[in-house]
Parts: sequence; structure tokens; C-alpha cells
Amino acid sequence: MIVTISNTTLTATINTLGAELISLVKNNKNYIWNIDETYWDKTSPVLFPIVGRLKNDSYSFNGKTYQLPRHGFARNMEFSFDKKSDYQVIFELNETEETKAIYPFSFKLLMAYTLMENELVIEYFVRNQSDEVLPFSIGAHPAFAISDKFENYSLEFNAADTFETHHLENESFIGKTTLVDTKNNAIALNYALFEKDALVFKQLNSNEVTLKNNDKAILKVNYDHFPYLGIWTKQNAPYLCIEPWCGLADAINHNGKLEEKEGMNHLPAGEDFLRAIRIEILE
Repeated sequence: MIVTISNTTLTATINTLGAELISLVKNNKNYIWNIDETYWDKTSPVLFPIVGRLKNDSYSFNGKTYQLPRHGFARNMEFSFDKKSDYQVIFELNETEETKAIYPFSFKLLMAYTLMENELVIEYFVRNQSDEVLPFSIGAHPAFAISDKFENYSLEFNAADTFETHHLENESFIGKTTLVDTKNNAIALNYALFEKDALVFKQLNSNEVTLKNNDKAILKVNYDHFPYLGIWTKQNAPYLCIEPWCGLADAINHNGKLEEKEGMNHLPAGEDFLRAIRIEILE
């Protein structure tokens, strides 16, 4: 089911399947890409309870081995929802017998979408409903439409940074890094940057990035309190994903234990976790 929220400036549509943002429209322009399955069949999946791929698509916990697909299961599950107002909707997912077979924990996941003037605020709320520590990752994966020549775009960050990207091979970190060329804290985009996989930054001072077409600012993503950032597209695809993460894919030498996985959040029993990204349309 598609749910629509709007204010005087923006309209957003979200699918109850995966609580996935489908469109974000201002002045009849959609800033989220329109799906073309030649490239990808998603627009903005919610990554939970893992980000990226597990080594061998499996992990161990308390001596038992579980299978869990890339980016977890939330993106493929039906959420319930409560439309709080014309401009806000909150989606909810709780554990099921199906999820407990592959992730043996009790949780509540809420996704709140709120329009505020030129901004869409997306909140990620996790409650540990287990009687033990909840190990999890969560992340955003919005794909923004690229309507011009890809090389005309750039990403401008709001702080001085060393843009060290961590290399992936078969979707696992291999322990190799390189520095991405920048000028005035901006990365000039070209498809060659993504020949092997995403750019993954583990240590940034920046908490905002602006997508520009030539010198014109298109939109800004604020990802305060997300420690990792992925940037991704496919060759010749008309989108760019800006992905704030609280979690990471496995390294090739990971021992498979969920509680020892890099980037995991360890939420005590009964406690809550909240993060938010803000997408501001600047045109």
C-alpha cells in the first residue's frame, strides 16, 4: 500500500512494504529516482538488522548459526502504519516467528516520515523488547535521481575531511583503503569511482553533504550521529545513493560472531535507539 504525506512545499509517498520512500516531489519534480530494474529494483530501502552483506550470508550467536540476507529483512516486510497527520506517518515492524528463525531477538522498529517546510525528516527508532542485549545495525539507502550527465554532479561536504574509502570485494571489506580526490571538500562524480563497489567512509568530520549539478545545489542530506557513510551507484545508472549507516558489512577475516561484528550497536534490554536523517530540497 502506498501512503502519501504532504505540506505546502513537498509531497512524499512511502510504500508499506519495507516502509520504503518511493518519491519526494517539489514543484512536480521527483528527487527520488524512478525504478528501472535494468539497474536496481529499490528506491530507498531500510537496512535492518544488518547493513551490507555478512560473510557467507551467515552469522553465529550463542553457538548457533543463522542465515541472514544482505541488508537484512526489514526492506522486504510489510509494516503497519499510523498516519498522524497530513505531513507525518509512522510505520511499525515487530518481530515475527519468521524473523526469529533468522534473527532470534524481540524488537520494535519504527520509521517516522515527517515533512517540515523544504525538508523530509526520516527517523529510525529501535526498541529492544528482548531480555538480553540486542545487537543490530541500521541504515538508510535513498537513491536520488540523476537527470543530467553524471559527470556534471558533485558532492560537497560541510567539514574538512580525509576522504579515505574502504574497499569492498564481493561485498566484504578487504582491509585496503585509498584516498578519494577532492577539491574544497567536494568529490567530483564519475562512474569510475564505483567500478568495484560503493565508496565507504568510516571516519568523517562532516555530518552534511550537498548534491550539486555544476554549481547549483540540488539537495542536502544531514546524517548527524551516523558514524559511517556509503555513496553508491551502478555504471550508467540515473541515480546516486547517499547512505548514512549505523553498521557495516563484514570484513573478509571476520569470525562470524554477531556480537563481535564491526559497527554493531548493542542496545540493552528495554532501551531505545533513535537516529534521523534530514533531506532538504534546495532548488
